[in-house]
Amino acid sequence: MARKLKTYQTSLGFFDLAIAAPSMKAALEAWGADSNLFHQGAAKESDDPDVIAATMAKPGVVLRRPVGSSGSFKEHAELPTDLGGGKPTKPARKSKGSKAKKPSSRPVDKAAERQAALDYDREERRRELERAREEASREKERERRQEAVDKAQAALDKAEREHAERAATIQAEVEALETRSQAEEARWEKEKARLEAALRRARASP
Repeated sequence: MARKLKTYQTSLGFFDLAIAAPSMKAALEAWGADSNLFHQGAAKESDDPDVIAATMAKPGVVLRRPVGSSGSFKEHAELPTDLGGGKPTKPARKSKGSKAKKPSSRPVDKAAERQAALDYDREERRRELERAREEASREKERERRQEAVDKAQAALDKAEREHAERAATIQAEVEALETRSQAEEARWEKEKARLEAALRRARASP
């Protein structure tokens, strides 16, 4: 069942903001506010029929107008033409002594309210789908990056194993050559001693 929408209004930066949302919390989330502007008196539920009509036409969409102006709210608004007139003003805190709202100059259109609520839910679903697509894209990118890391790590591990095997083979060959060299030295010492003895005998012969 579609939730009933209300119009909320605040000022942030250079713009007045307005949105048709089912709750203050939803409005704050859509505005990207990091504190409760309603408790601070910086946001309120709007009773301006023109503002309500504009937001109900685009439920769930943040509408803007230059701060402090009385122009119409739009999805894409121009910056204020006079930026040197001091800090942006905030909506006045509602008086605690009277909660009465000025009567709307337009009759309540129940069918329009229901349609606005349905449009809001559709906009929320669209946002959720977009967020899900973005998260899926990020997850795919993370997986691609991890796959590249795993591939590079596997190549490094393989190269290290091959190097270790080659180094071991070379070391074994070096040790075998050393053994052969020692054996040759020993053989030569014996052969040299034999030949020198034969030479001495030949010299000593009459």
